[in-house]
Amino acid sequence: MVEYILKQLGQRALVQYTCVFPGDSPSLINIVKPTNIVKFAPLSTWTAVFLRIMLSTVLCLVASITGTDAQDTSSTAAGWEKYSGNPVLGGNYGTCFDISVVKDGDRYRMWFSWRPKASIALVESKDGFHWSTPVIALPPLKANGWENVVNRPAVIKQGNVYHMWYTGQANPGEPTGHSAIGYATSSDGIVWKRMSDKPVLSADQPWEKVAVMCPNVIWDNKAKLYKMWYSGGEQYEPDAIGYATSPDGMVWTKRKGNPIFKSDPKIEWEQDKVTACQVIKDGRWYLMFYIGFRDVDHAQIGAARSRNGITNWQRLAANPIIRPGRNQWDADACYKPYAIFDGKSWLLWYNGRRDHMEQIGVAIHEGHSLGF
Repeated sequence: MVEYILKQLGQRALVQYTCVFPGDSPSLINIVKPTNIVKFAPLSTWTAVFLRIMLSTVLCLVASITGTDAQDTSSTAAGWEKYSGNPVLGGNYGTCFDISVVKDGDRYRMWFSWRPKASIALVESKDGFHWSTPVIALPPLKANGWENVVNRPAVIKQGNVYHMWYTGQANPGEPTGHSAIGYATSSDGIVWKRMSDKPVLSADQPWEKVAVMCPNVIWDNKAKLYKMWYSGGEQYEPDAIGYATSPDGMVWTKRKGNPIFKSDPKIEWEQDKVTACQVIKDGRWYLMFYIGFRDVDHAQIGAARSRNGITNWQRLAANPIIRPGRNQWDADACYKPYAIFDGKSWLLWYNGRRDHMEQIGVAIHEGHSLGF
């Protein structure tokens, strides 16, 4: 008996056929192709073998046409969908990671960490999916002694001035390695002037250990303050998220109660660390996108919100919202989210890792509400 069975499972269709012969065990093929139930009467052995070969050939062909592996719907939640053309930046450029994006008029400008160049580079796009050739915006300055490598930028634009807070790293990958945060400004987003040859934020609290990095900064016009959320802890991957404020972007005051956001050991996917957040003022709420680590090598992306951006963070029940895709370019980890709402939908860029290669991808969420 050969059965061709269709079952509808959420957003995907499962087509299953079972060929049963004397001494055989059932076999299963999954494809995304609706069909009706078809039952075949008992057949001779040779006819059934021929039919099984033909069905296998047809099913594999349909699977390749319909893109079975193009989208793993288990790798997102809460209405997010990964862009089918991911990754949007990487490939021949090598490892590209940890970004900051500004919507500047009719274009997106993305500053990203470019590991082969040990620098921060700039690319531009009209749609957020197709990007220009990278140009180096901020190279390292080894003479300073603390920024042999620069990465993990946070960029905002105020009037005609771009402000960047960035991570400087000394001796990365070595036991003596440490990280700090620097500050630069620019009139065009391409040529940057460092505002000091020293860091504006350094690790000086016990929980920060040897590293502060991954700054995210917004300007609070009512309070007349820059507000920074940053990560602190280990050099390879920091441990938790702290908070600081500044009237001028140079002199920062850390909150005494830091860290303000820590991992929850009862939540498996983020039991080890939480880091590298983006915080957005969204109406009456501060909305946070963050990385959660199950262990140091496996990470996913979650969302949380708070009334004051400091305390009483509410995690989204559907977390993690962006997860590694089975057998995909982001199969091992999803890092460093950065989201913008364009008036109709959210675009969230992140860097995914498979083995040792990190690249930039995008996820989309239609509508403003994120499901809190």
